[in-house]
Amino acid sequence: MTTTSDPTPQPRTTAPGAEHRTRFFDHRIPSLYAGRYRIDNRQTLKDLGGADRVIDATPQPFDVVQPRFSFDPTGINAQFPVPDAVGSYSQTLAHINLDAPGLPWNRPLGAGQPPAVPWMALLLFREDELPEDPDAVGLVTAGTVRRLLDGGLGAGEPPALPPESLRPDEYEEQCATVLVPQALFDAVKPLPVEMGYLAHLREGGRPDATRAGTDPEPDEGELNAVVVANRFPAAAGGRHVVHLVSLEGFDRYLTGPAPAKGVRLVSLASWSFTTEPDSGVGFGDLCQHLATTNGTTPRPADELRLRVPAAAPANPAGPQKEALDRMAGGAVALPQRLETGERTLAFYRGPLTAQPAQTLPDPAATRLDSPGEALIYLQQYGVFDTAYAAAFTTGRTLALADAEFRTALLEFRAAARAAARRLASHPELAARSAEALTAGHLTAPLAFEAFDRLLTDGDTRSGGARLVQALDQAGPQLRDGRRRTAARARRSPGDARAVLAQPGVAALLTQAAPDTFAKVTAWLDALRRLELLSLSHLVPDPRALPAESIRFAYLDAGWVRAAVDGALSIGVGHALDADLNALATGGGPVPKCAVLISSSLVPNWPNTIATAYRGTNTVEPVRDAVFGLETRLLLYPEVIDRFELAEPPRGLCFGIGDVGTIELREITGDRIGHPKGEFPQPAGFARFLRPGGRDVLNVDGTGDALLPALSHAHGVARISSAQFALQLINAPQAQTFSRP
Repeated sequence: MTTTSDPTPQPRTTAPGAEHRTRFFDHRIPSLYAGRYRIDNRQTLKDLGGADRVIDATPQPFDVVQPRFSFDPTGINAQFPVPDAVGSYSQTLAHINLDAPGLPWNRPLGAGQPPAVPWMALLLFREDELPEDPDAVGLVTAGTVRRLLDGGLGAGEPPALPPESLRPDEYEEQCATVLVPQALFDAVKPLPVEMGYLAHLREGGRPDATRAGTDPEPDEGELNAVVVANRFPAAAGGRHVVHLVSLEGFDRYLTGPAPAKGVRLVSLASWSFTTEPDSGVGFGDLCQHLATTNGTTPRPADELRLRVPAAAPANPAGPQKEALDRMAGGAVALPQRLETGERTLAFYRGPLTAQPAQTLPDPAATRLDSPGEALIYLQQYGVFDTAYAAAFTTGRTLALADAEFRTALLEFRAAARAAARRLASHPELAARSAEALTAGHLTAPLAFEAFDRLLTDGDTRSGGARLVQALDQAGPQLRDGRRRTAARARRSPGDARAVLAQPGVAALLTQAAPDTFAKVTAWLDALRRLELLSLSHLVPDPRALPAESIRFAYLDAGWVRAAVDGALSIGVGHALDADLNALATGGGPVPKCAVLISSSLVPNWPNTIATAYRGTNTVEPVRDAVFGLETRLLLYPEVIDRFELAEPPRGLCFGIGDVGTIELREITGDRIGHPKGEFPQPAGFARFLRPGGRDVLNVDGTGDALLPALSHAHGVARISSAQFALQLINAPQAQTFSRP
């Protein structure tokens, strides 16, 4: 089930990249039913007189042997709900998947029954319904087939099977049985015509793309028989038991009243599970509430933006319009106390905005050095917009509170500062090209390098000629009292700022302390992804994100930049430190938009799949985080067009959605299985249940039956068994939000 938040919602299901196909077929009727047969052979010859002479050969009996009273449990491919499962199953029809594709149709149900009607059915029972299994744990009464047919396994009428249909060895087979009282059996028994719609074949194999335009034959190795129950588990919860029973010999009771003593059915397989109480609010209900106002009317776009709702007059103007415009962008009005002691109000918002943030003018400097520089003063009204100033203070506070980041930042700046000053103070280094410089030149002791040159300078044949010459001249110079008077010219430390402007030097300085620089940039990238901010920073007023709501927002890169400047402002002693901060501002990009979900979906469906799209392309989030218990934040690197919440995946099962509908699916053409709308309208599946309060599906009985209604919805006289199964697939539900 999928709805959208567009003004004209259109149901939509995104087709996953299928690696397998799933097809449904009506039935598999054998060319020869299981049973006892005899071959009679007669030949007619003419004698010499022309008269016919008949010769009868000896009859040849043979048996077609198929399971009848039991079968190997390894032949069960799957069961749903799985045995001993605990979960919410009140909207699910139990089913069993059998390896043998023809098993449900390998013998007739009874004389006069159509071939498509199987001889077995899946019946679901609740606690305190079966006399011999009041706890619904799967207790059965076992014995031989002979004892069953003789009534020796307990109360309840046994199946009426013709003696000639039984092989002698079948009488000694073991079987499991269950007693079903008359009233219960009459309430839950399927009609023969319904049994044909509650069983089908399923094929799961390779995609059909390799045989496009054709209808490939079923893959025999991928075919399974599926039998579906006709009853929903109790909404109140509790233990349930499911029995795959043989109804052979009971066909007369399927259309007429059961005997007063009840019936004793052969149980071919059974399992039990527990369903939790249905709160009445499921995944689909919650998603529908997020997207609609009354279950059908999509919420207007303004209700899905992250901002505090504000009642506005018809034609606001002047200060009123200015205030409303800022609130429409996501700002809130908060009390402010000025340094002069005056009390006024100011606007504030976090990094998330309901509208794209206004483009800021190019700053006079490349960075903010104080929160005061980031204050926006609305002189006409005498109030401040404190968003960017608060961002600066927030970044600074976070940095001061993180000792590891603070230490890494100071160590990096110290190393980079020393490297920059070395370049400025040593012309022989500064004269080299950026490509010729390495991090080693910035950190290795220059005295060692000078001594190495002293050893190698001069005549290459003698080696160290310059050192020898210096040593030879040292003695006479000292004796003559000569002293070195020409001191090397020192460069002003201020020249180090000019070094940063040289091409390639800035990147080289980051390698002066690579480990600490990596810590600094990683921390700042986390700040850009809002990982260091609390929910109150993102949503300054809880009214902007009430309970059971979803909100979409833009990210203001200017706010994030101000927070980064605030973090880098700590420990700045002079202009060179401030210049070096620019080396750490080239980290990852700031996300462009955000989705905030405040709902019980977050804790109750933790594996909910959230998918965002830009056009036809999927956009992966840069961050997916949970605040507290019920708030989920997703950040995306670009502004998305659509956002989809999908129920966690599950195995293929049958049932109805949380809001009381199923998804109609195409039954013809090249789009078989594609959704075509919700059914019924208005929502409500209770009309298709039998009276009596036992939650039994009225497939094709009297009154408002499901099969005729589905056939009418598809515009055909009668859909087939496979098409009926296709409609009842209880696929994971999805809710789509589209950007107008």
